[in-house]
Amino acid sequence: MEGKREGRSPYSMDANLLHISYEGGNLEDPWWEPEESMWRWTVSPERAPDRPTYVEIEFRRGDAVAVDGEPLTPAGVMARLNALAAANGVGRLDLVENRYVGMKSRGCYETPGGTVLLAAHRAIESITLDREVAHLKDELMPRYAALIYNGYWWSPERKLLQALIDESQVYVNGTVRLKLYKGTVTVVGRRAEDSLFDGRIATFEDDAGAYDQRDAEGFIKLNALRLRIAAARGRPLR
Repeated sequence: MEGKREGRSPYSMDANLLHISYEGGNLEDPWWEPEESMWRWTVSPERAPDRPTYVEIEFRRGDAVAVDGEPLTPAGVMARLNALAAANGVGRLDLVENRYVGMKSRGCYETPGGTVLLAAHRAIESITLDREVAHLKDELMPRYAALIYNGYWWSPERKLLQALIDESQVYVNGTVRLKLYKGTVTVVGRRAEDSLFDGRIATFEDDAGAYDQRDAEGFIKLNALRLRIAAARGRPLR
């Protein structure tokens, strides 16, 4: 669909280094597809280059500090990633959110650099964070995001969570390589001096005794004990 509906106001827009948001106007109809002219930052995926763009992001203590080997300030990282991602049609989002006051509101967003940065950060965490630390962080992040979204940046609970998150990032050091192509972001490589990935143990080939699968036999039996008891009582799995 193209053009503005009769009686509808133009979209409202808010822009900063991280994103551009669009609300109002035709977007108040959840069925309405935004016209291409609404987007100000990113090219459409259909018009993005036919060849992928590769980018490498370096992290120190969880913060992005360099792009393609060039040291940059946080603002510089965002500016560089915004340009690369926007040119490849990356970062468009159309969603209906639940407002703090109780209503549902539809908005469209352009977050090119942020989309790439999130994928890269998750990738470097995948090889540097302990399993349970990663799970705990994933459980807490929706709470942390909600605090910021609802305006509680200076609250004591946000500061408490921040201390935990900062501690989790001590060993998040390394580099991630990503491929940007027609609106998609794909992680194609990650390496870290503080990596917990041990190829000798994780291999599907001969591990020369680094991992003994027989060690799992007792664990498997104990973990399935409640299921075997239920089965013995004739309880079907539903």
